[in-house]
Amino acid sequence: MNLFIDAGNTRIKYAGHDGRAHAEWLFHDAMSSNVSAQLVLPPGFAPQRVIAVSVASADVNAHIERQLAQWPVTVEWFHASEICDGLRNAYEDPAQLGADRWAAAIGAWNRVKGACLVVGAGTATTIDIIAADGVFAGGCILPGLAMMQRSLASGTAALPLAAGTFTDVPRNTADAIFSGCLNAQLGAIARMRAGLPAFAPVLLAGGAGEALIDGIAGPVERVPRLVLEGLLHGYASSGQ
Repeated sequence: MNLFIDAGNTRIKYAGHDGRAHAEWLFHDAMSSNVSAQLVLPPGFAPQRVIAVSVASADVNAHIERQLAQWPVTVEWFHASEICDGLRNAYEDPAQLGADRWAAAIGAWNRVKGACLVVGAGTATTIDIIAADGVFAGGCILPGLAMMQRSLASGTAALPLAAGTFTDVPRNTADAIFSGCLNAQLGAIARMRAGLPAFAPVLLAGGAGEALIDGIAGPVERVPRLVLEGLLHGYASSGQ
């Protein structure tokens, strides 16, 4: 049995799998990205291999390793590479690409096998282009939806951190903040998507995806576990 872990800035997502690329996940769960959260594995599930990707702190990574020390496994930390599972990395320095972005791109390529836009809507928002010929072309990073809202509250004297509702022409401050931040996210997505064919889908991952999905034009698919799917395919393609 294999355990796949996606350690983000806010949450750690993890799932069990028997290792076959087209089999169903055995389970999936999540916990906070801090050094007190606990992995909870189903009774009888003893990982024989652990493949993990992380953008969390070194302390969180060490916490994950300590929790898994009860089994005779070593956590294998996934990193970006020049090529994986048929996807080529066109980053100027492939090793500099965030491992979570690379894993999500591998997951997206295995779903589409063609041009697509990969959006990770988490603490930060990442928007990456995969070309039709199987090249990760690059992408951009911007503050996530919640981070944008918090930055206005912390960086100004008068703007609040308050829940708002999206509207085309907001008429109160909470709605103005939320609508402005959401429009910024959607505008970045639309601008990056403009260089792709009209039929190219947007694959949307991350906890803020639900807030974005209705505003994305064209084909869009919500794939909450896209990074974990990429880890699975990357593992399977290694032949190990």
